[in-house]
Amino acid sequence: MDEKSASARPATAVWPTLRYRDAPAAIRFLVTAFGFEEAAVYQGTDPSVVNHAQLNWPLGGGVMLGSARDDSPIAALPPGTGSVYVATDAPDALYERVRAAGAEVVIGLTDQEYGSRDFIVRDPEGVFWCFGSYAGE
Repeated sequence: MDEKSASARPATAVWPTLRYRDAPAAIRFLVTAFGFEEAAVYQGTDPSVVNHAQLNWPLGGGVMLGSARDDSPIAALPPGTGSVYVATDAPDALYERVRAAGAEVVIGLTDQEYGSRDFIVRDPEGVFWCFGSYAGE
């Protein structure tokens, strides 16, 4: 992404937060399959544990994630659960990228009556990801 488009990113105040059993693998998948950009990854002495990660979405916003740990304030949530909607200006191209990366397709490309073109996939740990052209009102 060039500097001009990065500076044009809208400020985002809502960041979905997810827990993964294998957070390093989840980060690799989300970057490779979906196109998230790794902004920060904080690990302790054990490289298999991610204390905090921020993955930016090229059109603005992103997700935060980390390893499932008992000392987390959201420890009661099972890893690999949740659903995230992500706006994209190229749903068809992203759908092909996601399929090629091996994501489980739940609902293929669909034109919605409210004007969105979207699809739903699951990541390797079971989180549902809906990508669509609806970017809000």
